Amino acid sequence: GDLRDALRAWAAPVSAPTAASNATLDFLLRRMRHKSDFPALSDSVARIQRVANSEDDSISDLTHEILKDVALTNKLLRLVNSVHYARASRGTISTVSRAVSLVGFNAVRNMALSLVLLDHMQDKAHASQMREEFLRAMMAGSVAAELSSPGNMAEEAFIGAMFQNLGRMLCEFYFPEEARQVRSLVAAGRFEGGEESAAMQVLGLGFEDLGAGVARVWGLPDSLQRCMRKPMGAPPMRPPEQGVERLRWVAMAANEVANTLLQGQTETEDRLQQIAASYARTLALTPSAIAEATLRARHKLVALAEALDLQVEPGSAAARLLSLPAPQGAPTPPEDALAPLELRAADTSVLPAVLESQATGTVSAAQVNEVLAAGIQDITNAMVENFQLNDVLRMILETMFRALGFRRMVFCLREARTDLLTGRFGLGEGSESAVRAMRVPLKTANDLFAAVCVRGADTLINDATEARMQARLPQWYVQGINAPAFLLLPLQIKGQPFALIYADQSSPGGIVVDDKVLGLLRTLRNQAVMAFRQAG
Repeated sequence: GDLRDALRAWAAPVSAPTAASNATLDFLLRRMRHKSDFPALSDSVARIQRVANSEDDSISDLTHEILKDVALTNKLLRLVNSVHYARASRGTISTVSRAVSLVGFNAVRNMALSLVLLDHMQDKAHASQMREEFLRAMMAGSVAAELSSPGNMAEEAFIGAMFQNLGRMLCEFYFPEEARQVRSLVAAGRFEGGEESAAMQVLGLGFEDLGAGVARVWGLPDSLQRCMRKPMGAPPMRPPEQGVERLRWVAMAANEVANTLLQGQTETEDRLQQIAASYARTLALTPSAIAEATLRARHKLVALAEALDLQVEPGSAAARLLSLPAPQGAPTPPEDALAPLELRAADTSVLPAVLESQATGTVSAAQVNEVLAAGIQDITNAMVENFQLNDVLRMILETMFRALGFRRMVFCLREARTDLLTGRFGLGEGSESAVRAMRVPLKTANDLFAAVCVRGADTLINDATEARMQARLPQWYVQGINAPAFLLLPLQIKGQPFALIYADQSSPGGIVVDDKVLGLLRTLRNQAVMAFRQAG
């Protein structure tokens, strides 16, 4: 049987890169680029992936990229506060920085990539079909993660299994007519090679080649591109070595599980048992362990769909994916007399009103206060645990940035050798150049920024374009930043300035701070001082 499959693959390789298939891919890419969604989707995926490959301060960069997209931020925070990622006594997570530190960099990157695909691939004409494809991919990813060791291996398995579906998802969104033809041919059973052969007939290219070709254009890692190629032949009787080869088999097993659940035949549970038995030796797991991992993944997908408010039509294939098997003789847990008395945080959404109102530019004072208060609580929770100083500082800046909708922010720290406050990291539009430009000379008497820091006075310059104010602005600021409105929150220990939080807006009068907001901003600033004290 193995020899037969190998000979068939050799005689008619579905995914062999040839001149003809490359020409077809180029043609399909040109068609996709004509749609406005594709360049935006490509840009979002490339930016997130570029951050993931960066070696320096990638957490800050990832947070920065996610915060650029209000809708993505909203969905991601809903997701990390869902049952899928819930942790006891953690409270609500209200900042992306906190999410990264708790859930992990790779997990947040995977969520961001998944949500980018979901956001950009939405079309009312065939929304239910796209939702089905997204849920199928997420189910495969969840199963693959459960079949792998916790940590980076699970995260790589998740994204590998999910992206094995990329070609089909792209076809469904960008070529809906062709996708419908492929489904019809598969349903009619006219092609022995199944879906890939049908796609070759209709598109001139298999789904696998389409997905891998777009992944190459997006600059996804070589290991992920290899994982997107399904291994040939029957599952090996010995486990492959750890690495990409194992990930490919994990991803393939997970996708078989997802497809079986999607088809929802009467013998679904029997078919799942057959898959578990056939992959047991390959994955070095018992069939029962694979079955348990599948059940956990099914529960997590249901929680994920609820968190993202993904509505599916009753009786549809997507609804079958979200249906759970009836528990079989599960013992009733003993009644816990203390459980009803336990105090729990209310199940509230993660400030969607605030995030959505930011997108339209209309934010009420109550909403600003709500975001600031939630951030303060988030930071307090982080500081109770073993925290990293940079994580807390990022959370503080992010809370201010989201609440008040600043154009950009910079955190500055004093250099003992030069007695300068220099920019260390920032958020927002043009923050990279602002970080480089911020050099506050603390011992220069006539420097406005130095005077504010030495006095420890929180200062709002709401119209820096006035001639009187322009005359007071230092030359380094005018040449490097020169924002029309900015806010300065200096940090002191024992009366000595050691840091500065800078925020600005793109128009005069663009920063509105009432007494309540100022009090909350000062609390956040004081949390930064406390974090430095605790960090020693």
